[in-house]
Amino acid sequence: MNFSELGLCDELSQAVADLGYTAPTPIQEKSIPYVLMGRDILGSAQTGTGKTASFTLPMIEILASGRAKARLPRSLILAPTRELAAQVADSFEKFSTYHKLSMALLIGGVSFADQNAALDKGVDVLIATPGRLLDHFERGKVLLTDVKILVIDEADRMLDMGFIPDVERIVGLLPPLRQTLFFSATLSDDIKKLSDKFVSNPKVIEVAPPASTADTVAQHLTWTSPKGKREALRSLLNSEDVKNAVIFCNRKRDISTLVTSLKRHNFSAVALHGDMTQSARLEALQKFKDGEVPLMIASDVAARGLDIAGLSHVFNFDVPGNAEDYVHRIGRTGRAGKSGRAFTIAAGDDDRKYVASIEKLIGKSIPLVDGDTPVAEAKDAPAKSKGKAAKAKVDKSGADKSGADDEKTTTAANSNEKKADGERGGRGRGRGRKAEAHPGELPPPPDCKGDTLHDTGHVPAFLLR
Repeated sequence: MNFSELGLCDELSQAVADLGYTAPTPIQEKSIPYVLMGRDILGSAQTGTGKTASFTLPMIEILASGRAKARLPRSLILAPTRELAAQVADSFEKFSTYHKLSMALLIGGVSFADQNAALDKGVDVLIATPGRLLDHFERGKVLLTDVKILVIDEADRMLDMGFIPDVERIVGLLPPLRQTLFFSATLSDDIKKLSDKFVSNPKVIEVAPPASTADTVAQHLTWTSPKGKREALRSLLNSEDVKNAVIFCNRKRDISTLVTSLKRHNFSAVALHGDMTQSARLEALQKFKDGEVPLMIASDVAARGLDIAGLSHVFNFDVPGNAEDYVHRIGRTGRAGKSGRAFTIAAGDDDRKYVASIEKLIGKSIPLVDGDTPVAEAKDAPAKSKGKAAKAKVDKSGADKSGADDEKTTTAANSNEKKADGERGGRGRGRGRKAEAHPGELPPPPDCKGDTLHDTGHVPAFLLR
């Protein structure tokens, strides 16, 4: 099947072909005809399967006729983060090449004046984060009484970040007679219950089992000690053919520390997290997309929804405490039918529980890197599962010399991170935790700084002869 068979006009089919797409993905094939019919949609598909195009393409078709009025957008797309909103805006620009549709992007960290100017001209498509949209509404700069199509994208993340009260307020400002497209990576009971507030007799579309991982992603797990995580990451980076990679950390504070550590060992990396200014985030993301910097260290919130063409690897420097976040993380690679590789670095009892939760969610065990011990065995024999390097030889000359700054873990919570990314509301659920020594940890390698004879309490026999 091609895109024209879905009911899209020749101009849209040509725009899609110009971008190199020849056939629709399952979510696009099942959603587009119903959107064109004017039906409400409750859609779910695993990340990387083309959800954005499944609503942007038919919206362009529908909006092709008609004209926008000043401060009265004809359609509205709500996204949880700035990066995801910007990605949706980019998709609209690419797909609407042969249509004269106007668009405005309302996100934090960007001048109000520029956004107001765009709204004053009238926009066919308004893409926004909930907080920034409400800021404009409260200033009297936008009215929502002419919105014909509403899209709520990444609804599960909206729920997780605590933005639903803002979304409910926004929906209350819209006309009751409208078309609503509600998309989520998963359709849990909570999401289905939430969707009842927004959609009317929707067409339910699921193209993959909830929380499944794509077959195009090769998953791997390696165990080490808490203090050996940076060394394990460097070993993987050296042994793998890494074209570009996103490295996930659970806490923002750890991101800056890891970037500094990698640069000290001659790796080129940039950070992406909620405490950065919008200009700094856009600059870092552009460098990464352009290939100037191959590694991006990111938080879950900042990287949710990012679509990096041809991303070869994902590394979980920290095991996510939320099993569903694992699915979203590794979904950054192996997209659009391409293959990708994902590695998770685990250490300690907490990670053992998190890994077990992830494996239960995805319905299979994560293959271990050579030399590791399976989770079930590691519970009874921690000494075998820790301190193991990745499958390649560890470059001991690259031992981290950054001292306490490079080895300690932090106890900072990440609750403010979600609020910073989505402009308003939402308490984070992640909690920081101190790194603890565990029985069975291997001692530091002989060439580690500070490793002296009296450290071990043992005198070599040759000194007693």
